[in-house]
Amino acid sequence: MSEPVKQKILSIEYEQRCREIFEKANFIREVGYRLEKLEIGFCETSLLITEKHLQQNRFIHAGVQSTMADHSAGTAAGTIAPLDKIVLSVEFKINLLRPAIGNSLVCRSNILKNGKTLIVAESEIYTFRNGKEKLVSKSTVTLALVGKQFE
Repeated sequence: MSEPVKQKILSIEYEQRCREIFEKANFIREVGYRLEKLEIGFCETSLLITEKHLQQNRFIHAGVQSTMADHSAGTAAGTIAPLDKIVLSVEFKINLLRPAIGNSLVCRSNILKNGKTLIVAESEIYTFRNGKEKLVSKSTVTLALVGKQFE
């Protein structure tokens, strides 16, 4: 993974904003994603895998991985975006590196570029099975900084 933005402890305002990103997102709650760790320019999320997360061949569905990569990247971007702005995904690409098999997923998202109008993030998703972690997908997400009128 590329070098992350310098890690620091989040202020209370940024911590609250990022936690709200999860609490207010109905679909994210419905799927079952959990926010595990926040730092400036970084977000880690997890998901316990159940039957509803599997596709027809019993691998973890690509849509589950894509949503996790996108939302985690957006939350990482929320740790650095000005408080008078929100972030919206404008593009993302995911590479599904191998069939995802495991009991849980973990996504780690880092900010690669913090621009004036766009933020670029990278998300890596790992499965856990039999105590071993395996990289199963990698995503690049571009997010726009927009005014709060879009909230």
